[in-house]
Amino acid sequence: MFDPKPYIRTVPDWPKSGVQFRDITTLFSDKKAFRQLVDAFVHQYMDVEFDAVVGIDARGFILGSPIAYELNKAFIPVRKKGKLPFATLEESYDLEYGQAEIQIHADALKPGEKVLVIDDLIATGGTLEASCKLVTRLGAEIVECAAIVDLPDLGGSKNLKDQGISVFSLCQYEGD
Repeated sequence: MFDPKPYIRTVPDWPKSGVQFRDITTLFSDKKAFRQLVDAFVHQYMDVEFDAVVGIDARGFILGSPIAYELNKAFIPVRKKGKLPFATLEESYDLEYGQAEIQIHADALKPGEKVLVIDDLIATGGTLEASCKLVTRLGAEIVECAAIVDLPDLGGSKNLKDQGISVFSLCQYEGD
């Protein structure tokens, strides 16, 4: 399995002191590593039955679109509030210093469809959890939540698993 860690830059003390920010733009900008990254997810899900990839604004779009293309699945965007032009469902989630909202088109998924929800990173899990709520409100089923990086110390992946949602990541950063 592809290990993305050598391609991920750690930026100390950003956006605030004490935070070790995991910058995946360096992974995306390396053409060979980016291909290996997409291929790793394609191989992970090529034998899994599902209908669509739900990508979360914005880095989930970068990753989810080529995965959906390669697996011949639909791609469904979950966007920040105010970015979708048609009737939407919205879900609030907590941020470190407040709240945010995401939206999905009200007709994006049909009841019973199975989806893979994808983002770049699992930290507290708020964005993924809110996205999963939107998916289930439309009557679709979550096959799994996937990300490049999991930060298990922040509890997001555990919280999703405690809700019965399967979680997959290519790498983890614990205790650092």
